[in-house]
Amino acid sequence: MTQEDFGRIVSVIDRWWGGPTSALAHPLFFHELGDDALVVEDEDRIVGFLLGFLTAHGTGYVHLVGIDNDHRRRGVGRKLYESFSARMQRRSAQRMKAITTVGNQGSIEFHRALGYRVELVTDYAGPGRDRYVFTRELAAG
Repeated sequence: MTQEDFGRIVSVIDRWWGGPTSALAHPLFFHELGDDALVVEDEDRIVGFLLGFLTAHGTGYVHLVGIDNDHRRRGVGRKLYESFSARMQRRSAQRMKAITTVGNQGSIEFHRALGYRVELVTDYAGPGRDRYVFTRELAAG
């Protein structure tokens, strides 16, 4: 992922996510996670991205994902997750992990469809900030 990609993503992310959330797409993530970041384009237009990293504990962590509304339910998210998981597995990850906020039913259903275990963790992001935590073991390589 490049600085140009970051600018293109920030310009559309509020529309993709339905609100003023571009502040969540901090440039630090793009600078520091760019080597493992994935971008899907359709005719030179970004239609999806995934930012993630390999933790010190051997977990491939998906931090931030966005899919253009016009490209949802077309397999873009699945392709991003599969590609990122394969990349993490090549780097010796044993499992995958992602989180979402309470009430994000679309994310919960998406992760279940990909074979992730779903667990509601109380206070995961601090007092009163519960999160759904998604995990999936990777096959031994």
